[in-house]
Amino acid sequence: MIQTTKKTNQDFIMLPKVDVCFAGLMENPMVRKGFCAAILRVSPETVEKTELLPTHLQRSYADDKLGILDVRVRMLDGTQINMGMQVKGYGFWDERALFYLCKMFSDQLKSGEYYENLKKCIHVSILDFIRFPKDKECYHRIGFCKRKTGKLYSDKLEIQILELKKLPKEIQTGEEIVNWMRFFNGKNKEEFEQMAKKSEYLGEAYEALQKLSADDLKRLEYEAREKALKDHNSFLSSAQRIGEKRGEKRGERRGREIGEKHGRKIGEEHGIELAKQVFRLQAQGKTEQNIASECDIPIEKVRKILA
Repeated sequence: MIQTTKKTNQDFIMLPKVDVCFAGLMENPMVRKGFCAAILRVSPETVEKTELLPTHLQRSYADDKLGILDVRVRMLDGTQINMGMQVKGYGFWDERALFYLCKMFSDQLKSGEYYENLKKCIHVSILDFIRFPKDKECYHRIGFCKRKTGKLYSDKLEIQILELKKLPKEIQTGEEIVNWMRFFNGKNKEEFEQMAKKSEYLGEAYEALQKLSADDLKRLEYEAREKALKDHNSFLSSAQRIGEKRGEKRGERRGREIGEKHGRKIGEEHGIELAKQVFRLQAQGKTEQNIASECDIPIEKVRKILA
């Protein structure tokens, strides 16, 4: 029995998808340098220095079920990167990302300072759920562009979304950011060892992961955080299911009301299903724009159903 326990401890490896593990990895300067270089699409050798800003939750966060652990980094040229790991989607995720991006940008200036001092800010969301169901790409860069032409208005604000669920089974790109995604998505030592061979920075990340996993105190912290996140996500899932059931009933009633109002019987069944889907997405916290996009209908029709 004692031998079995020892083997289990030796085989244990933290998963970077648990935010406390991800934050621990980013405390390593070399790991941080490699990942930030991938985000910026530059060679790591050109990254002279990264500074870890003390904005992520401190050591008391393990039992904080509602806390979301972010890591904030400042580059030598002043560019700031806020990065966070999220394993489950919830309502208003997009709004949260925009809020932190804008806050990071505006907080750079103190009273009396000039706007020209503002540096580029990037918000990076590493998601273990699908944000763009109709898009096959797993890596997204979102900028501030002119709608009609798509021309970049300013490069000072950028959002990057990394969808781990969309990673292809085989490596189909040489982009370093995808290699980091594969590392963060690792599920066992064999997968981490394989990715560690891709570069010295990923190799350092695997070494840092092993050290974190071998630290008894950090392991307890990791397990407490993992449990807290699972409990919280379980609560959210339960609440979402209840909301979706209520939304389906409201959608069914609303679909029939609209059909009767316009005197249409043909297509009524489709209208009811559409209305149910709209209310179901609303229960998940989706915005009207998100609902319109996922249902492939005009936003005016979404508002009409929800009215």
